[in-house]
Amino acid sequence: MKKEFFLSLLALCNVVAFAQPDRWQQHVKYTMNVDVNVTTNRFTGKQQLEYTNNSPDTLKKVFYHLYWNAFQPNSSMDVRSRELGKIMINQKRPDWDNRVRDRIVNLTPDEIGYDSVVSLKMNGILQSLKYHETILEVDLAQPILPRSKVVFDVAFKCQVPLQIRRSGRDNPTTGVRYSMSQWYPKMCEYDYEGWHPTPYVAREFYGVWGDYDVTVNIDKTYKLGATGTLQNANEIGWGYDVPNSDLKPTEKDTRIWHFTGSNIHDFVWAADPDYIHLVRKTYAGGPIINVIYKNKPKDKDNDAQWTTLADAAVKVLPFIEKTFGKYPYPVYSFIQGGDGGMEYPMATLLVGPGLDGAFHEWMHSWFQMMLGTNESMYAWMDEGFTSYAENLVMKFYTGHASIDEYKDALKQDPENNNLKDLLSMLPDDHCDGYAGYFQLEKSGFEEPLTTHADHFNTNYAYSIASYCKGEMFLEQLGYIVGAPVRDKILLEYYKQWRFKHPNADDFVRIAENVSDIKLDWYKEYWCSTTKTINYSIDSLWEENGVTKIRLKRIGLMPMPIDLQLTFKDGSSEVHYIPLNLMFGEKPNENAKETRIVHDEWRWTHPTYVVEIKQRLTNIRKVEIDPSKRMADVDRKNNLLELKW
Repeated sequence: MKKEFFLSLLALCNVVAFAQPDRWQQHVKYTMNVDVNVTTNRFTGKQQLEYTNNSPDTLKKVFYHLYWNAFQPNSSMDVRSRELGKIMINQKRPDWDNRVRDRIVNLTPDEIGYDSVVSLKMNGILQSLKYHETILEVDLAQPILPRSKVVFDVAFKCQVPLQIRRSGRDNPTTGVRYSMSQWYPKMCEYDYEGWHPTPYVAREFYGVWGDYDVTVNIDKTYKLGATGTLQNANEIGWGYDVPNSDLKPTEKDTRIWHFTGSNIHDFVWAADPDYIHLVRKTYAGGPIINVIYKNKPKDKDNDAQWTTLADAAVKVLPFIEKTFGKYPYPVYSFIQGGDGGMEYPMATLLVGPGLDGAFHEWMHSWFQMMLGTNESMYAWMDEGFTSYAENLVMKFYTGHASIDEYKDALKQDPENNNLKDLLSMLPDDHCDGYAGYFQLEKSGFEEPLTTHADHFNTNYAYSIASYCKGEMFLEQLGYIVGAPVRDKILLEYYKQWRFKHPNADDFVRIAENVSDIKLDWYKEYWCSTTKTINYSIDSLWEENGVTKIRLKRIGLMPMPIDLQLTFKDGSSEVHYIPLNLMFGEKPNENAKETRIVHDEWRWTHPTYVVEIKQRLTNIRKVEIDPSKRMADVDRKNNLLELKW
């Protein structure tokens, strides 16, 4: 009894220790007031930033992001886009971002964007400033001591750029007047790795969690959607006080909009005189859903499509929370604006009401707004995990697996052999991710997932790597540890690491603890290399009534193997071969099917022989990974059908 009690106590201690990962976080508290001139497209602002240094380090300088300085001719964003445009993908498509192209170099002085700091004080004392285009370096007159708090006061002035990338005015596609993202001097993140003053060249953001109190003074005809909760809803009306209410009149020329949000790491807002506001309540105590879009009287379907989005969000939220964790904020707003879908805390900018894009941006609330990995270093953990979630949410909403779209496409074009071949390689779910990866692998442009987001050689390689390979990371993880175990891993990841900026190793440790399987090898091969998975059925024969099947690893990435045998009588069984690097095995995923576990396959050995206590002539079909979740780049040698 004493021994059992001691072991139980030890196990409990391990669970408690496992459930309490700790990583200090800096904290910010922004109070900002801006005055917008809708004629000049400029605004002035005052920012008070209460900054808490929770680190053990003394900070001798700080850094701010000044994102809009990217929207000027000859900026790093401009030149990088034009240089990538010289690279041809598939010998026919320039590699630049089609939204940016060479548009920045052609901006006129009244079309460019800029963030200019007029003055910056810490605890009332002016500080020394040094501009690095989109990064402001501040050499502090006095250092910030560990676990201390200071107050920065910043006066700034900005010009809203013509809509180019994410931020801007006068969107040429939607006509939205202002998409105000990355619009203010924003403190860079300082974490256990040090400062992250990442220049704004193309993509990805990393921010400090804290509280935002934002007041926007703008022409009274404009209507706003934003991060956070509107504090003066009774003054504004327009659905913020009660659903379907009108914008309340004012005799002043301008109107003040006051929003607040807590435990967030950015703030976005958008404004247009012709916005329409839909409001939906979810469950009791759940978040309010706002859908804000531009009125288009000549487009009869416009209202219906945005209404569908509002209702769909209410429908899918319980599934999302059950699968990925509870949404912790009081509101979420889908706002038409930007140059494409782009996620922010408690809100997203969308060009249109498409459900797949809207659900994708919403799922960023989990994998970026709450978990907050460093997107520059781990874009695949943000975009990829979000794409994975989007696929499941769409499946829940529509009732259809993503493979159905490819089957429908083949019905429309039955003679398309390329589509036939692709369809034979795709699993039921996450088809776009697998299809994109297979295309990239053949292209010669692939780079490791560990490449910094701004430093991929091509936009093409970045996009497929971060979205597709990241999505596949989770689906293949289900193949390795079992899908139900993978689902538990995702909930435990949310539970333990939200609001703590986890990295890839943090996720893997959660996965290992939940699954009791070693997974460092999986991260190393899939993320740090471009080695491929390729297994084949090499040969089979019979000796003394025992069938022997030799499998061969052709690719350089090792994996565990599900080998399904189908017999003459129609029955089947799975022969499972764990990989020696796993130091464990996944549970049987299908209790209705017989599974036989074999000795582990050592990764150093290119071949493995499976022995089956069946006569060879009883076997009709042999298939490696019938689920197709393993990203085998050549599935033609994965299936052998025997015609006796």
